Amino acid sequence: MSLRPRFAEAILDGSKTVELRRTRLQAPAGTRLVLYAASPVMAVVGVATLEAVESASPSRIWRRHRLVVGLDRREFDAYFADARRATALIISSPQRLAEPPDLATRRAETGFRPPQSSRYLTAVDPQVLHLVAAG
Repeated sequence: MSLRPRFAEAILDGSKTVELRRTRLQAPAGTRLVLYAASPVMAVVGVATLEAVESASPSRIWRRHRLVVGLDRREFDAYFADARRATALIISSPQRLAEPPDLATRRAETGFRPPQSSRYLTAVDPQVLHLVAAG
């Protein structure tokens, strides 16, 4: 799952327990999330567990989760402008990686590209990511 670095850090320090998305994530509770901090960090920085996925109107998601989304109301409203639905990914058990895997080498060797938002790992993804996800 790709995240802005500030959101990845907030998840890892436990202050952000809900990740917001404009599209619904089709993943069951218990799914291990590999946390990729986007530019300028550009590294897998940790893992967490998906506890639940909630989809509702943006106003309802804000009322339920505003204290743990890592955004103020202005940022939230800008992100969900013109959206009829919002998705809240309830996240638990974040673990920071002591040494992030070297993705630059993996990119060169396999053509690996982190997702724009999120996706499942596949057989062609670097083995190190499968090991990270497995814990």
